[in-house]
This record gives sequence, structure tokens and C-alpha cells, in this order.
Amino acid sequence: SSMFVLFVLATTFPPLRRGAAPVSCAVTLLARHLQKEAQSQHNNSEFTEDQKLCLRGRCILTSNSFFLEDLKKLEPILKNILTYNKEFPFDVQPVPLRKILAPGEEEHLEFEEDDEEGGAGAGSPDSFPARVPGTLLPRLPSEPGMTLLTINIEKIGLKDAGQCIDPYITVSVKDLNGIDLTPVQDTPVALRKEDTYVHFNVDIEIQKHIEKLTKGAAIFFEFKHYKPKKRFTSTKCFAFMEMDEIKPGAIVIELYKKPTDFKRKKLQLLTKKPLYLHLHQTLHKE
Repeated sequence: SSMFVLFVLATTFPPLRRGAAPVSCAVTLLARHLQKEAQSQHNNSEFTEDQKLCLRGRCILTSNSFFLEDLKKLEPILKNILTYNKEFPFDVQPVPLRKILAPGEEEHLEFEEDDEEGGAGAGSPDSFPARVPGTLLPRLPSEPGMTLLTINIEKIGLKDAGQCIDPYITVSVKDLNGIDLTPVQDTPVALRKEDTYVHFNVDIEIQKHIEKLTKGAAIFFEFKHYKPKKRFTSTKCFAFMEMDEIKPGAIVIELYKKPTDFKRKKLQLLTKKPLYLHLHQTLHKE
């Protein structure tokens, strides 16, 4: 209704500076109408008592503080408020957002053609909500007779290593049913890309004593990178290490095609080329 429009106008605009030419007669008439309505004692008034109190205050501001010259300055701002203007007052061009997918949504994305092994075998729609890499956790307190494991992720071998954008690795510990046994951790973005390797050199502290892990558990390493054309972070490949492989020193483990198979039932090697995930294990025991 007209009363509602008047109320919105009266309660929305803040007081503007003084010193410009007076506002047009229309705004003056608005001020008078607001004042009359605010002082109304009729039961059929469209405003509550609280709204009338607000109107009385705005009447004063409308009568004394609105100026045509100031109001005209708002026009270009209101017209361009949702548009990108490079000259305001510096370049604030929006950065394309990385797509965040709801749980299960990644299952409905189209399969991507994978160029590994000459294009044999399709990729998967396995993609993940964008997270800020670098969620590493500190080492747990030691316990007598218990063993803690630190895994240094040295590097991963990929034939297109140099083309990976913002690569990082997600580390998780899963039971035979694919259920997390420890908090999931993300490495920071890789240190550098060199030839057919992406170098990390980062320590991961496994968040459970080895003796407390369930039988058949495995540690998973998912290599992820950003795809600018599709604007989401995707898993390129994964590797895993089982409990009988936990021993001090260096180890290389094979890479498998996505999607990540946490139950380890349908594994397919990423490539026949000698490319692996290179790790170094350190055991801590009191």
C-alpha cells in the first residue's frame, strides 16, 4: 500500500549532510504526510505505535536533512550496485569461486576423459567440496608402550605433474568399511613441480596409536588438484598403505585410478609407468 511505501522511504534513508540546495517539493510533501500520519490517533491507522515513533523521528530528518543534490548522488550507486566497475576506486574484479558440492552431488557429474594410458578407461566424477589445504594436526601425546606414526610425504610421480594446479594430498585412515578412524588431514599446496614429480616434503602425524587401529585398517592418500574450467577441486588418483606396510624408513606405493575405493575391492592402477607415491615413515614409541 501507499502507506507501506512511505514507511519504507522514511525508515530506510539515513540523514544526509547539510549545505546543498533544498529537496524538491515532493520530498517536502512526503515529510508533511509522514508527520500527519505519525501524529494520527485513529484506530484504523496502518502503523503500529512503534512504527509511529519511528516515523516521528524520520519526519524531523526528512524535513531538515534531505537535499536534492545529495539524493542525486545515490542514483549512479543504486544503478551500478550489482555490476563490476573496474574504476571503483580500484580493480575489484571478482575471482571465480571454486564450486562447493553437496554430499553425493559429485556422483552426478559427467565422467571426464582421462588421458592416462592413451585414454584407455574413463575418469570418474569424483570431486570434492573446496577446502583450504593445510589442515595438519600436531602429534598426539605419547603413551607408554604405544607407537605413533609420522609419515613424510616426499613426492608423487605423475606424467603431467607440471599441469596440476594447486595440488595437495588428503590423508585419512579408514577401516575395511571405509569409515574414518582418525580426523582427515590435508597437506598444504605442493612446494614445487619438477619434471614428472610434484614435491611436498610434509609430515603427517597419524592421529591414533598404531596399536589402537582396527584390523584391516589402511592409510589413504588422495591426490587432488584444481580444475579451472569446471571450477572445482578433483581427485586425480589415490594410494593407500596397509598395516603390514608400517615400518621405519622409505616406501613407495602404487597409484590407483579414481574414484577412491576406500573398501579396496575394485582397484585399477593409474598407469603402467613406474610412477609412485614416495613416503618416509618414522615410528615413535616409549
